[in-house]
Amino acid sequence: MKITFIGGGNMANALIGGLVNTGFAAADLCAVDISPESLARLEQSFGVRTQTTADAAALACDVVVLAVKPQQARQVCATLAPLLERQLVVSIAAGLRIDDLSRWLGGHARLVRAMPNTPALIGAGITGLCAAPAVSADERDAAERVLRAVGETLWVADESQIDAVTAVSGSGPAYLFLLIEAMQQAASELGFSADDARRLSVGTALGAARLAAQSAEPASVLRERVTSKGGTTAAALAAMAAHGVKEGIVAGVLAADRRSRELGVELGADPAAVTPPAAGKP
Repeated sequence: MKITFIGGGNMANALIGGLVNTGFAAADLCAVDISPESLARLEQSFGVRTQTTADAAALACDVVVLAVKPQQARQVCATLAPLLERQLVVSIAAGLRIDDLSRWLGGHARLVRAMPNTPALIGAGITGLCAAPAVSADERDAAERVLRAVGETLWVADESQIDAVTAVSGSGPAYLFLLIEAMQQAASELGFSADDARRLSVGTALGAARLAAQSAEPASVLRERVTSKGGTTAAALAAMAAHGVKEGIVAGVLAADRRSRELGVELGADPAAVTPPAAGKP
């Protein structure tokens, strides 16, 4: 399987590195980016072939991974459209819907939309995937092979669930970083140095996540087991409940889901169909 990455940013770096580290031949990988510096890093780190333009040679592959910024995708797709034949296109550009990508790619139908998250940068990500109807079982396996190089994968049947994946796991690291940030602040206020506050907070979050991953029990049961009646944990959880911490987190995830759907509409809108503002008005 030959794979070409359109875009050589952090996530492309992570995927290429993951593929090479799992035994994928560097000779079967190609990266296209307008930045010579990005391409030089990829060549030096992984020995893959690189190009500054997407041409027929770059697209002589089985899988194209679209790893550009969402705002750049329409223009990039216009360049790729004449070069596509039977390649599978896997988009990791956030917010871009399959129908819009297909339209920009001249009706190309072999499309998989993927939403990885930033822990993929250390091989600990989780990626939601959704396939267009024309994608075969073998092509789904190919897409999964690419994304499993940086962590776990989860297929969803309805593309709208990718927005939910974005809200839960795509944005999710930020929620946990906020929790760690708050724990560090509290530890500092309790007299710990910045380094010790970080060690306590990050170590606790890491250990709790590992315990949750290895346990068959739901998170609510694990929480209850740490909470003794009248104890310190109960006091902490009661104070958090009084401040609406759990409800705030749930509301935040739902807000992220709504925003993901809005971005899909905004990014997919035809600029020619947008009515310009009246003269003299913003």
